[in-house]
Amino acid sequence: MHKLALYSKLKRTIFEKLYYEKALTCSDLSALLNKSVPLVATALSELKQDGIVVIDGHADSTGGRKALLYRLKPETMYILSVAMDQLYTTVSVMDAGLNNAVYTQRFELKLLNNGEALHSLTAAITATLEHSGIPRDQFLGMGLGMPGFINIKKGINQSYVFTKNTLSLRDHLAQVFQIPVFIDNDSSTIALGESKFGIARGKTDVMVVNISWGIGLGMIVDGKLFRGHAGYAGELSHIPISDNHILCECGKRGCLETEASLRVVAQKALALIDEGKLEHLKIATPAVEDVAYAVMQLAAQGDQLCIELLSDMAFKIGKALAILVHIINPELVLLSGRASEVGKLLMAPVQQALNTYSIPRLMEGVELDVSTLRYKAYSMGAAALVVNSLSAANPEQIREPRRSTTAP
Repeated sequence: MHKLALYSKLKRTIFEKLYYEKALTCSDLSALLNKSVPLVATALSELKQDGIVVIDGHADSTGGRKALLYRLKPETMYILSVAMDQLYTTVSVMDAGLNNAVYTQRFELKLLNNGEALHSLTAAITATLEHSGIPRDQFLGMGLGMPGFINIKKGINQSYVFTKNTLSLRDHLAQVFQIPVFIDNDSSTIALGESKFGIARGKTDVMVVNISWGIGLGMIVDGKLFRGHAGYAGELSHIPISDNHILCECGKRGCLETEASLRVVAQKALALIDEGKLEHLKIATPAVEDVAYAVMQLAAQGDQLCIELLSDMAFKIGKALAILVHIINPELVLLSGRASEVGKLLMAPVQQALNTYSIPRLMEGVELDVSTLRYKAYSMGAAALVVNSLSAANPEQIREPRRSTTAP
């Protein structure tokens, strides 16, 4: 466990501010934290002595002596970011000082009815850590974003069964890898990434739409990530707006994701290929991801049939979003997730649906935009999950996990 986890709350909060703001003066930090300059200066001096922060030149002068700028020291602290969806997982080692990935591994991992999911995940994380060559005590923690109903207090995924023992998924991974682990729903993680590093930064009321194999939703309400009473808010995929009676993975019928998702787009594309109407779609395999990305690539090149497939999906998503516009009245609706690769093509049909189904007065001032982070928002959000958790917790809440004989 990294020594930062045992520091005072003030020092951990300084770390958090520098992580997001990159470089700040002592006076900047004093104002942000509502702490006296001498108190912050002492904490900065101790963090500098411990090799956590470094001086990064001087701030622009406003008259008088230029103030020193402080930033996190690169290549000394790392975060393990694990971004999972229903079909694929990306494991990244993030340099906390530079907030970028120094090593990334991506692999197929199906979650539904997969009794080997935990073994595969553990093996991939182990391989990533070994390849990085970074000692465990330099890791601040692991941020894990994954689909499903996530109980962040208990550290369990109530949609997909991972562990058969008494330990939660969070505690199991913490015990195996000997670093603190923090988990959250994938769409909430993406929203966190967008609110800290993307277009949603500085916004107070935002709906971040995770368009992928399902349709997730992360909500920023009053400047904070909104999870609802039990932590399950944002299940846009399962809004019952369809009359197709197709059974959804959740066990219900009529869910949005049975008609509008990249998985549905891929299925429709394969059907068109069989009908001889989309034979020019070049795919390496009939795997969902290969087909979906091939459709997006052709659509970006102007293929009308592929554009229609994506537009139909986007219009149905926009219809569902219109319901939430009436409830939340956001300032920004942000299209993120895998489909943000072709976000510009999705904006018009989403906007059309919002205009069709929303009361005009409620749409006044609602901005629609596409993520500039694209799928990187996921890994960045998982890393931010660790930073936020470390700064918010008390030192005694971030205990050294009990040693396991199965640790790699």
